[in-house]
Amino acid sequence: MNRSLPLRLPLVALLTLSLMACTVDPPVVTVPPAVELPPEQPGLSNQTVNLGTARSGTAKQSFGGTWNVKNVPTWLAVSATAGSGDVNLTVTADRVQLAAAAANVPTLSGDLILSWVAGTASGTVTWKVTADNYTLQGRVLDGAAAQSLSVTGADAQIGAQAVEAPAEAAARGVVVKYRAASAHDAVLNSAVFDNKTLNAQALGTQLQATQLQSLQRSADILSGLGILPTQRQDLGGREVLLQTVEVTPALTALRADPNVEYAVPNAVLRQQASPPVIPSDQYAGLQWAYPLMGYGAVWRDMEGGAYTRPITVAVIDSGVRFDHPDLEGQLWKPGEGALDVLSDPTNGDKDGRDNDPTDPSTPDRVQAQAVDSHGTHVTGIIVARWGTIAPVGCAACSTSGVVGASHLAPIKVLPIRAIDVNGDITLADVTLSVRYAAGLSVPAITTNPHPAQVINLSLGGKVSAADAAPMCDAIAEARNAGALVFAAAGNAGDSVPIYPAACSAAVAVGSVSLSAAGAPVHAPYSSSYAAVQLSAPGGTDPNSPTFFNGGTLNGGAFPDMIFSTGWDYGRNQPSYMAESGTSQATPQVAALAALLLSKGVTTTPANTLARLNATATDLGTAGRDPQYGFGMINAAAALNAPATGSVGLSLQDAAGHFYKPALDSLGRFTALLPDSTFRVVAGRDLNSNGIYGEVNEPTQERSVNLGPSTPSLDVGTLTVRN
Repeated sequence: MNRSLPLRLPLVALLTLSLMACTVDPPVVTVPPAVELPPEQPGLSNQTVNLGTARSGTAKQSFGGTWNVKNVPTWLAVSATAGSGDVNLTVTADRVQLAAAAANVPTLSGDLILSWVAGTASGTVTWKVTADNYTLQGRVLDGAAAQSLSVTGADAQIGAQAVEAPAEAAARGVVVKYRAASAHDAVLNSAVFDNKTLNAQALGTQLQATQLQSLQRSADILSGLGILPTQRQDLGGREVLLQTVEVTPALTALRADPNVEYAVPNAVLRQQASPPVIPSDQYAGLQWAYPLMGYGAVWRDMEGGAYTRPITVAVIDSGVRFDHPDLEGQLWKPGEGALDVLSDPTNGDKDGRDNDPTDPSTPDRVQAQAVDSHGTHVTGIIVARWGTIAPVGCAACSTSGVVGASHLAPIKVLPIRAIDVNGDITLADVTLSVRYAAGLSVPAITTNPHPAQVINLSLGGKVSAADAAPMCDAIAEARNAGALVFAAAGNAGDSVPIYPAACSAAVAVGSVSLSAAGAPVHAPYSSSYAAVQLSAPGGTDPNSPTFFNGGTLNGGAFPDMIFSTGWDYGRNQPSYMAESGTSQATPQVAALAALLLSKGVTTTPANTLARLNATATDLGTAGRDPQYGFGMINAAAALNAPATGSVGLSLQDAAGHFYKPALDSLGRFTALLPDSTFRVVAGRDLNSNGIYGEVNEPTQERSVNLGPSTPSLDVGTLTVRN
């Protein structure tokens, strides 16, 4: 049974994806050509065809010969590609194919190339086709922004974050300070105040008639504002909280009352978000997956010391390089539970089953100058060290490398070597390894002294459910023993289940990569079937890589792959590798499960999995689906990490493509978009991953349609509150 092989890094040209927008066509709009050929001219001539905001238009010229359309841009379609006599084409635009993630392109342009023959004359002409994008405008306001309180007597005011976002818009009532205790008491004495039977005896004070008249005026003000006795709270010190949603009228009326020393909005004072933690290790900037899952907030949370429970993650794979300095101190070693289950002495290390799961050197690897160690790569995603690492005697080698998800948490990887040097693993060895990892008794093998709470299986094959029964039984036993097993869903890009991922007690993990807007999108190689339960970043397809992460490596753009620890067998020294696949997505989920247990957010396999599912960012079809499962894991939400982000905007069309138009200093935006139905989400990005509207993130949303019938729309102000 073959493991889920890592996808390699061929640096090939970026391919343009072909996407379709599903909308209802309006009546075809005929656009007259800019240039008409005079009848006496034998050939065709250049012209411009402007579709404007129509989806389709006509391009025509009078002609007496034969013609052929030699080139049609991918985002355009024509009703015919050859003919004789007059040219009369219907040109249809699919604007989605050229949609810009920044939503900042006003007009699309492409060239139709036509060749023609008329008698003995012939030639080639260019018909330029242009199409305008549709316009969406609006504004995003932070309705719960922190306010600064400045009290100066009767002129007390709240300083708003922006002149166009007054404090009262986000306030929860009004705080009033009265000049005298008698006025304060009268406001709270509903029996006399609201019945307007004010007198000195009822108030228990010595008041003159003019003072009673003044208090009567205060009574009339509150009565007019409709503020009931139950909506008044004594704050002490002659201050009263008046609960009302009509904050602005209340402030105006109360500030005009001579009994009032000051009246201010009961502003929402939010704790300022802490900045996300950004690792300083040399290659951390290439590890785009961690920010996407909200780890900047999680690592900030770790600094508070809440992650205290030691957790073991078993990585059943090709073994590991214990001599990689970026893994020093992060692994259970030989004699501490590490195990090589391969009994065949031809498995690469020539010593059969033992307690040393080192991923060995082989002649083939050395001769090929190969940079590879699948198990080392998977392990680094979970536990690679932070900061300076030990020197390795190589002038060009990194002194800090990459980082792992675990950071300060007491998480260790238990390496179990079950994949041989050819990349193969047997059903029996998976079965044995899972039982051993969970601490179950295995004949002829010492019981694991460090039973794993989490088991990672970045491997699998297309076998039948019946043939997979031994693996599935072992995984079910491990689950009952307290271990949660995660398995790669497969890299075939089809709907055929992969085992052991499809075992009922396993958690099948699919892969996402980056879109142009920086949002996650299903990786095309990631297999899709009903058992897929969660998704995580596994990287782009190396056969048609994308380069949206913004990183550079060795002077070139770094593809959207997963960068982690590796081994250079040719030089026999540590290295770092870029790989893609569900093999890389699976340890992302395993690491988060270990962190949930380490912090004590969850304590069992069942509630750990429930927490992962409930906090995942739902992508694709609403609810669980075969591509994403419940969605992409959200580390910050799962671990209740503190907020690190700010308010922003994202747009998503009906096909699932994301757009992020720029906001100006006042939160206004103009988005230039293709025709579609759009989900407009203004929200607070609590984990700094650039996605708005995830679990626990406050949002305000609108749904809008743009197209020929509605080419321009203003959604107004979207105010984000807590």
